[in-house]
Amino acid sequence: MPTLKDFALYPIDWNLTPEHAVTMYLEWGNNDWQDEYPPVRSKEDVSHYVMVDSWQDPPVIRLVRRNSEAAEDLITVPLPDELLPGWREANGDLRGVSAPTPAIKAWLREQLGQ
Repeated sequence: MPTLKDFALYPIDWNLTPEHAVTMYLEWGNNDWQDEYPPVRSKEDVSHYVMVDSWQDPPVIRLVRRNSEAAEDLITVPLPDELLPGWREANGDLRGVSAPTPAIKAWLREQLGQ
């Protein structure tokens, strides 16, 4: 079973949010070449990013690999109990996917040895 450390060398885009990923990969023509995330040009364009999935309770953290053909969860880990209150403060009880909070990103970087 993989652990977060197995993904330490992956080029994770810490600023890419689920919303940006949808715009880049699914909403063709919905973004500008001048934006921080220009449109993808081929299936060779790949991004790795982190999101918090709160469709279940408690939420989980997912490391995602996305290109224009598919999104693949590389690893899913439980959101640590000590990070849940801060995440809930920022996101409430909404169900869905969201960007990780700064505290979650810091915890992930520590787990990845970065």
